[in-house]
Amino acid sequence: MKLKICGMKYQENIEAVAALKPDYLGFIFYENSPRNFEGEIPKLPSAIKKVGVFVDASVDFIVEKVKQYDFKAIQLHGNETPRFCQDLQGFKNLEGLDLELWKVFSIKDQFDFNRLQPYEGIVDYFLFDTKGKEKGGNGYTFDWSVLKGYPSSTPFILSGGIGLDEIEAIESFKKRPESKYLHAIDVNSKFESEPGVKSIEKLKKMISNLEGFKNLQGFKKQPMNYQVNEKGYYGDFGGAYIPEMLYPNVEELRTTYLDIMNEPSFKKEFDQLLRDYVGRPSPLYFAKRLSEKHNTKVYLKREDLNHTGAHKVNNTIGQILVAKRLGKNRIIAETGAGQHGVATATVCALMGIKCIVYMGEIDIKRQAPNVARMKMLGAEVRPAKSGSKTLKDATNEAIRDWINNPVDTHYIIGSAIGPHPYPDMVTRFQSIISEEIKWQLKEKEGREHPDYVVACIGGGSNAAGTYYHFLEEPSVGIIAVEAAGKGVHSGESAATSQLGKEGIIHGCKTLLMQTPDGQITEPYSISAGLDYPGVGPLHSHLYKTGRGEFYSVTDDDAMAAGLELSQLEGIIPAIESSHALAIFNDKKFRPEDVVVISLSGRGDKDLDTYIDYFKL
Repeated sequence: MKLKICGMKYQENIEAVAALKPDYLGFIFYENSPRNFEGEIPKLPSAIKKVGVFVDASVDFIVEKVKQYDFKAIQLHGNETPRFCQDLQGFKNLEGLDLELWKVFSIKDQFDFNRLQPYEGIVDYFLFDTKGKEKGGNGYTFDWSVLKGYPSSTPFILSGGIGLDEIEAIESFKKRPESKYLHAIDVNSKFESEPGVKSIEKLKKMISNLEGFKNLQGFKKQPMNYQVNEKGYYGDFGGAYIPEMLYPNVEELRTTYLDIMNEPSFKKEFDQLLRDYVGRPSPLYFAKRLSEKHNTKVYLKREDLNHTGAHKVNNTIGQILVAKRLGKNRIIAETGAGQHGVATATVCALMGIKCIVYMGEIDIKRQAPNVARMKMLGAEVRPAKSGSKTLKDATNEAIRDWINNPVDTHYIIGSAIGPHPYPDMVTRFQSIISEEIKWQLKEKEGREHPDYVVACIGGGSNAAGTYYHFLEEPSVGIIAVEAAGKGVHSGESAATSQLGKEGIIHGCKTLLMQTPDGQITEPYSISAGLDYPGVGPLHSHLYKTGRGEFYSVTDDDAMAAGLELSQLEGIIPAIESSHALAIFNDKKFRPEDVVVISLSGRGDKDLDTYIDYFKL
């Protein structure tokens, strides 16, 4: 059972209500309503679905508002016909939108359920409201016993005059057989001080006292588990979807990786290399001028100061030690921005093992310094010339290589993606980031837990490591920043949380940008490390459960944020990291908040892109 708060109108009130993390926020477009919405909707956490509420509006008007406000649901509150609903579904399918269609039926003391039949299979949900003078917001309930023996299998939303006095009635309703079709509770006027202004205290009281809402809003008595399960899943995402030829390799890794990682000799060697070779711990730096600019406390986790210039080496050190213990003498890897390729070539040189790195042909051109580094370190760089000629295609080529060389080869995957156990193994190696943040913050602020941790996400290895030790700490806000490219809906984007649907890529089930018939959509970002059409399964789980806030940042905003850090703090970040730094455009923090941002890499590799963009 989910929660919708409807009749939102004023920006500050919208932001305050959104902080409570309801599942849906409703915006009414009906001139006769005192809650008629005409303004701008502030940036909301991506887990909150925006609902456009319409009364006998035209298809063109509804389509215009869906595009303008990026609605995820349409609520039809008038006399809309089944044919009208079919036309809207046609628009939804044509545009490839993940858009829910709700049809409202108003009830007083009786209802003819035959009215639902023409809409079956056309709309996604029915909403039952109280019949009254107003189209919503009447302030009183209908007789819920009318729903006894609900004859449909289409889930429904319960609305109409629901307030604090109805908590007990809702708990009783949840025990009735028809409650299995109850999708959400819709609240409005009973929580207002005036039309369109919701009382935060009343909403908090509702949430804290109603057990069903506790399960929604993160007020759970038992924390949700964000660790991988024994089958390799984070909630609905993960697994190992692999060709039969790779099964022995993946199974060998799955059955041994935890035992290897827990060996005292492995831990000793891993820790020694992180300290003496990588240069850990990386500093946790208080960015004084950046903090003053944005009126909050900003700390940068300086992964850019690691040997090879990024977080990637944490994982490659770990995986090369695993590969040695498995008797592998040939290493393959994929890379986008080149940082993982450099890190893999580095550890292969250190251990004297043959290294082949697959890289998209386009990325080879825009990341020439890293290509030169890999070659100088003795690695062979093979171009991926298919598809978009970027990270996705490099990964495809690496997997093909592994299929052809299954016995002597270990594939060092660079992100928290791929078949189980890769997402978990990579996350564990990268978790040194959040482990250090805890004790470093204790030294600097007297506490282990920041208010927020922020990281950019492509596949998501730096983010997974930054979040790891805070996943079960509800007091720590988790913020993920994706690449919107030239705009989320521009056709040139990599904003998976906004554009993705459940699918399978590179051996795991996750959120994936794809066409309605399941073909992978080509991603785009000015950042070579973020133009991936999916995210790792852990991050899909964080998005779906609402544990993480997901934001999408355009090329322009990311580049501006990179320049800002350079000129305020004397640190030139990788363009990937610049996306995380752009969070201040969309998220407002309090002056007393402690915000830790993962500075995942340094900008040396991106100087040509910066030079071209800013005409330096």
